[in-house]
Amino acid sequence: MSQPAMPPSPLANRRRRQLMDTAWKVAALAAAGTGALAGMSSCGGGGGGSSSAALPPAPEVAARAVVLTSALTSPWGLAFLPDGRMLVTQKSGTMVVVSADGSTVSGPLSGVPAVASAGQGGLLDVVIDPDFDTDPWVYWSYSEAGSGGSGTAVARGRLSGTALLDVQVIFRQLPKVSGDGHFGSRLVFRSDKTLFVTLGERQKGSPAQDVTTHLGKVVRIERDGSVPAGNPNLGGTARPELWSLGHRNPQGAALHPATGDLWLVEHGPQGGDELNRVTPGGNYGWPVKSYGCNYGDPVGTACRIGGGTHAPTYIEPVSYWVPTSIAPSGLVFYTGAGFPEWQGNAFLGALAGQALWRVVLSGAAEVSRERLFASLGERIRCVRQGPDGWLYLLTDSGKLIRIDR
Repeated sequence: MSQPAMPPSPLANRRRRQLMDTAWKVAALAAAGTGALAGMSSCGGGGGGSSSAALPPAPEVAARAVVLTSALTSPWGLAFLPDGRMLVTQKSGTMVVVSADGSTVSGPLSGVPAVASAGQGGLLDVVIDPDFDTDPWVYWSYSEAGSGGSGTAVARGRLSGTALLDVQVIFRQLPKVSGDGHFGSRLVFRSDKTLFVTLGERQKGSPAQDVTTHLGKVVRIERDGSVPAGNPNLGGTARPELWSLGHRNPQGAALHPATGDLWLVEHGPQGGDELNRVTPGGNYGWPVKSYGCNYGDPVGTACRIGGGTHAPTYIEPVSYWVPTSIAPSGLVFYTGAGFPEWQGNAFLGALAGQALWRVVLSGAAEVSRERLFASLGERIRCVRQGPDGWLYLLTDSGKLIRIDR
């Protein structure tokens, strides 16, 4: 979504969002009748701040948060097994299995390699193989120590009871660098069974623009770690596994259910958190452009890095949060039957913002957004849709929460 060269005033932004929201409602009414709008509400504007006063609320969707367990320790990633049980990673370096109803949590699975658990590093995301039913591979990302410091790595192993067997490291972020921040990292399987890996720039800034490194990139690899055909050509010195660049710290990623495109959410500095649709070869501007402000600068429109506006050199975010960062983590597009009002909406967790955000889209443009479940007071780390059609959240406090009716 393109942004004006100069940020609009709060009043102009509110009026613009009201006009867009009204137009969307009229179109939706014409296409689907008034029932399609049940529960639609807005919070903030597509390129403005996160003020809940920007638009008047519409009727709320009846939804509740059910705590299934509080027995986890700094959980980070979640993957559903075919029988409804859940694999959950815990930041310190353990992976456990949670029963479908949350009543039991297993001991740590064996086979997980050593994890550099410090700062933002640790055991991160987890996904299962698209062909898990016939070959039960599990994939996970984690921070790995090595020469020069640490970096994000991806490993896989076959799940057998309480063990991960035949463990292989299939990808290592290069170079390894000092520090313990901005590892990313989410894993998403594409429809062709290749694997996207989102990678933070390790708080180093400029390497996000350097195509000879993995820092601040999305990579696409085969399930064995090899480079698939069809990746963008970013030049003779570029690493062939690169898919996009100019990212800061992407901690949420999901495929759009209609287009199959990869979308992600990433942390800005002071403000400037972004929701992005990722295109092959796309450059998302960090650290040259951001709607956030460098640390130490007073927050406001004047301090936006590089003036804020990304276009035309870099790709504009679909949405961003200013002036305060929500610290987004986890992303899912809702396709379940439990909340027909939410079909096609994007949901992302907020750490500093301690809420679940719902973003209503029209194609690749934001229509409105809504802040949900702030009363929980939880740092929401991971958002997934379960096979039962409900939403599942992991919180830094150790909770697994189901959102249902």
